[in-house]
Amino acid sequence: MSTNRRFRHLLEPGRIGSVSTKNRIMKNGTHNFYDTEDKMQNQRNIDFYETLAKGGVGLIVVASAPLIAQTRGYRIDRDEFIPGFRRLADTIHKYECPAFVQIFHAGPMVIEWMQDMTRLTEGPQPVAASSLPRNESPRPQFVVARALEISEIEDIRDQFIQAAIRIKKAGFDGLELNGATNHLLNSFLSRAWNKREDEYGSSSFENRTRLFVDIVREIKRVNGKDFAVIALINGAEVGLKQGITVEEGAKIAGLLEQAGADAIEVRVEYYSWADNDALRESTHFPDIYTYPTPPGKPDSCIDLSRFGAGANVPVAAEIKRRVSVPVITVGWLDAELGEKAISRGSVDFISLNRRLLADPELPRKIASGRIDDVAPCTACIGCFNLGEHGLPIECRVNAALGREREYEITPARRKKRVMIIGGGPAGMEAARIAALRGHDVVLYEKERRLGGSLPLAAIVKGSEHEDLVGLVRYLERQIAKLGVRVHRRVEADRSTVETEKPDALIVAAGGVHQVLDLPGVNGRNVMKAGDLHKKLKGYLSFFGPKLIGRLTEFYMPLGEKIVVMGGGIQGCQVAEFLVKRGRKVTIVDSGEQIGEGLPNILIRPYLLNWLREKGAALIAGAKYERITEKGLVIVTREGERQTLEADAILVSLPLGPNTAMEKSFEGAAPEVYYIGDCREPHMIIDAIADGSHVGRAV
Repeated sequence: MSTNRRFRHLLEPGRIGSVSTKNRIMKNGTHNFYDTEDKMQNQRNIDFYETLAKGGVGLIVVASAPLIAQTRGYRIDRDEFIPGFRRLADTIHKYECPAFVQIFHAGPMVIEWMQDMTRLTEGPQPVAASSLPRNESPRPQFVVARALEISEIEDIRDQFIQAAIRIKKAGFDGLELNGATNHLLNSFLSRAWNKREDEYGSSSFENRTRLFVDIVREIKRVNGKDFAVIALINGAEVGLKQGITVEEGAKIAGLLEQAGADAIEVRVEYYSWADNDALRESTHFPDIYTYPTPPGKPDSCIDLSRFGAGANVPVAAEIKRRVSVPVITVGWLDAELGEKAISRGSVDFISLNRRLLADPELPRKIASGRIDDVAPCTACIGCFNLGEHGLPIECRVNAALGREREYEITPARRKKRVMIIGGGPAGMEAARIAALRGHDVVLYEKERRLGGSLPLAAIVKGSEHEDLVGLVRYLERQIAKLGVRVHRRVEADRSTVETEKPDALIVAAGGVHQVLDLPGVNGRNVMKAGDLHKKLKGYLSFFGPKLIGRLTEFYMPLGEKIVVMGGGIQGCQVAEFLVKRGRKVTIVDSGEQIGEGLPNILIRPYLLNWLREKGAALIAGAKYERITEKGLVIVTREGERQTLEADAILVSLPLGPNTAMEKSFEGAAPEVYYIGDCREPHMIIDAIADGSHVGRAV
């Protein structure tokens, strides 16, 4: 029992059916894609869940076990898979943590490009309650599904029940039935998906819920009343014509409770561009639904006051009023929001995923009053993007994710003097890990602020969707607590290294800005990335990123029409920044597509569609010719010469490696390492991964 009164409701024991939990935090059943071709449990997956159980979470729902062989996931459709699941359950139980398994059928959830990805899904045509042409489908990008025959529905019901029997045999305390998102069970529950006219059709709640109710009832019958069942549903489908309303979600929850469900987990599915068959999308991430800006007329049943954080709580609260079993909700929650929701009686448990990936020790840290030591999830959605491509998930903040055994912190065999040049994410993470291992660490940073380019990125991105400032503060706090000596406003050179006499030198000094060889590039109407960075760093000496971002809403001497040269992640996010401040923007790139580097699941389409809606022009495949007083002259991929008129031209190209830095420190210490953008410019996740790796290597 925790003594931290700040989170006393979140940390008090809970109960789901016969299963007791030590707190009200649940790790939900999102898949990590650590499975291999044999679909058996492996040590990597067991290590992942053992780390979560050690971290103090109240309940673990193990990643989805699909009922169709073609979908990625750990199989449970044959008895030969039981021993592996038993090993996993036994491991989780060692830490007094109950363990459930989520089971689901993907149903219609197959996008065309996925069919070519044999690692993710392959084989037969997807199935659903009904077969809908693309222009009538809630998700037109999905492959047109085949409607199930009644005999097939009954067979799928039996598959769920047999999976549940095996899960109990493996020693699990319960399971979660995933009837949310766009999965098969939801295709029966939602009138937007279900156009059947038989006993599984949409004419009544009893018909729509029949399959789900039968599965719950039968699982409770065969496994006994002490085997707990959580029913996961869409409490609402926002923005979808004939989608589930909150009132319907409450009725569905009530029928599932009557069937024997011991708890209801409430998601919300958010639909964007609902009237556009070509663009219509949906997501269960409320923070993505509000990206880049919240919709103009948000549904009254959701709370978008915090850009998606806790948006689902009002829906869950309404459902809780109608049922007597515990209600769980999910949706970009944190400890503070969870405490508030539980203390007010809105929900009984909170379900977390991304925040526990960033820091599996989150529950234990808040229980011991160490909330400042919790590594923040920055909501970059990179983990989900990898998973949707069938790749093992990784975390921008937690480089040990999926490598828990390999990356276990062990004391250094010999204490070394470690010198680090550069206080960006790579340098700070290297300092943190090296200090944790017992090394004597000193860090040099030429700027007043630590964080490298992160404070600059925070100005451009803002704090609503990516907490980069929080990441810098976390790393800064950790290295201070670990006794890392930090010298700011000192540009370290070889003589500095000679003075320090380190056993190991880690150079994390950042990349260099590309120089364009283009007529007119030095004109007064051109703002190069290096010059812009220098100017912003000057402001950062006096003001924080958030304040600078706000001030630019009132004053920014760039004119009204702006051309952004560079259509990668840097250029697109600069364009977003400018459009939000009322500028008319054209993005132009020499590559084949705009948005390179953006996560292409959700983030890229949401941002590019939003930019087009706001009147931005996106031009790919162009050849830069010259810059004049009027603007940028290009040749389009069709061979047409154009002048893109502009008051200002911003050059926003990717960084290049700092090869000069590498030469200047060659042989300066017994061990020399080059990491982050200095070695090879990539993303934040790569910089932190570099720092984490080298911190373990020294």
